[in-house]
Amino acid sequence: MQIARNAVVRIDYTLTDDQSTVIDSSDGGEPLAYLHGAGNIISGLESALEGRKAGDKLNVRVSPAEGYGERNDALVAQVPRERFDTEETIEVGQQFHTMDEEGGVQVVTVTAVDAQQVTIDGNHPLAGVELNFAVTIVEVRAATAEELEHGHVHGAGGHEH
Repeated sequence: MQIARNAVVRIDYTLTDDQSTVIDSSDGGEPLAYLHGAGNIISGLESALEGRKAGDKLNVRVSPAEGYGERNDALVAQVPRERFDTEETIEVGQQFHTMDEEGGVQVVTVTAVDAQQVTIDGNHPLAGVELNFAVTIVEVRAATAEELEHGHVHGAGGHEH
């Protein structure tokens, strides 16, 4: 079976940046399972997998535009320390949930802290990064009616209800 919309796909992968630093990998764990065409993975990788089949191996380079987007400096802000409703120490690398301008939840990462200000970044940590995937397609199968209704894979490597 070839990878097409509404197929369940399981892949082994290693993701690196342009300096060959491993960012993520399924090595040592379960293959990643996703529902093709449901937006479960970044569009650049999903497009490259279209039409492939189990056993195929490929290297895929994904631009920021088809990955996690370009960096947007407007998403970096300095916030007065007292606006953080926590008694815990705020440290670089911590993530918080905040409301965006449309009322949705946005994850921000702390990038700098001093006594008065906390610098936060609303960009995805991989925004602006060229992504390099080494992929082996492990399995391709038809999705169940329940998986199609829920928009994600159930069972091994997928979502458990």
